[in-house]
Amino acid sequence: MDKLLVKGGNHLTDTVKISGAKNACLPLIAATLLSGEASTITNVPELRDISTMLKIINSLGRKTEYSGNTIKVLEGEVTNLTASYELVSTMRASIVVLGPLVAKYGECKVSFPGGCVIGPRPIDLHMKGLRALGVDIKVEGGYLIAKARKLIGNKIYLGGHFGSSVLATVNTLMAATLAEGRTVIESAACEPEVVDVTNFLVKMGADIKGIGTPTLIVNGVEKLHGAKHDVIPDRIETGTYMIGAVITNGRLFLEGAKADHNLALIDILREAGAVIEEKPSGLDIYRRTEQVFAADITTHTYPGFPTDLQAQIMSLCCVSKGISCITEKIYPDRFIHISELNRMGADILLEGPTAIIKGKPTLSGAPVMASDLRASAALVLAGLVGDGETGDMNI
Repeated sequence: MDKLLVKGGNHLTDTVKISGAKNACLPLIAATLLSGEASTITNVPELRDISTMLKIINSLGRKTEYSGNTIKVLEGEVTNLTASYELVSTMRASIVVLGPLVAKYGECKVSFPGGCVIGPRPIDLHMKGLRALGVDIKVEGGYLIAKARKLIGNKIYLGGHFGSSVLATVNTLMAATLAEGRTVIESAACEPEVVDVTNFLVKMGADIKGIGTPTLIVNGVEKLHGAKHDVIPDRIETGTYMIGAVITNGRLFLEGAKADHNLALIDILREAGAVIEEKPSGLDIYRRTEQVFAADITTHTYPGFPTDLQAQIMSLCCVSKGISCITEKIYPDRFIHISELNRMGADILLEGPTAIIKGKPTLSGAPVMASDLRASAALVLAGLVGDGETGDMNI
């Protein structure tokens, strides 16, 4: 899709089934490489990134079946240990095949992942974690070449300049499951997606303690087996719809959504004037006030406010009463959407890593350009409350 045309002025009122979490599903697929047995993953979202990851798995020699929302990775072994530039360069998350491949097969060659419009996203923590387990990694011709005669458990600190890393944590964790001895990962990412991957690894036969905490203790095993797993609901999709209900003064029931995965956002939305009711099958969200109130937000690693909802919450702040401040602690350059929101009549001033937003009663529709997925969602949300039509291009 190249263009979305959004007509403002409508309330979002419906029941929405939340999809499976992409950021859990991608490393889950990679984790199946740790065993030659068959595995099944359900509640898979229908996304291009999922198809890309399956192409990578297939290119390595593993056969897969993808039907509806279910993926089956069939029994078999990897026959090609090179993940090519043509595939890896299109999706940064594909670097998570590095840990499983070198752990099970002792070597692999994975293309250096591509860049990102939201700012630098180095892979130093990935290499740090794997090197601590005994992997020799060098970069040649744009590829990461990894070799290890044997993985040995170790104590590893994975804290980075902007906090912990989800993908570096799961890459190191997956490799550690087949390492000899005990591995202790400190400053591990605690996101629900990491917990989901960890639970899958345990189903495969891994011995992991401290699940959901910053300290993961892994006792290596000789081999893993296949398993079945249901992907958790996508908390970013959930949060985007929650903001959509509030910004349009509508009411949505989000089927399958989990409040525990979105506590930071729920806290802010309640202060802004929203009602969020937790039901056995999902979340009910609507506004209790006619006006939405300003908020001060700082992005952090989980359980803090997620950077992947920063752009969306900014759209809400644009039509809130008062002055809001949003400070980006994860990706300080992730503010490309500000200029486009200002084109729609927003009043946003950027001071270093902090956006200062003076709320207005409404926005105006305008032609806008989207830079990335979350910025696209933010512009759609802004268009829903804008006067006239908003053209959101380059989706």
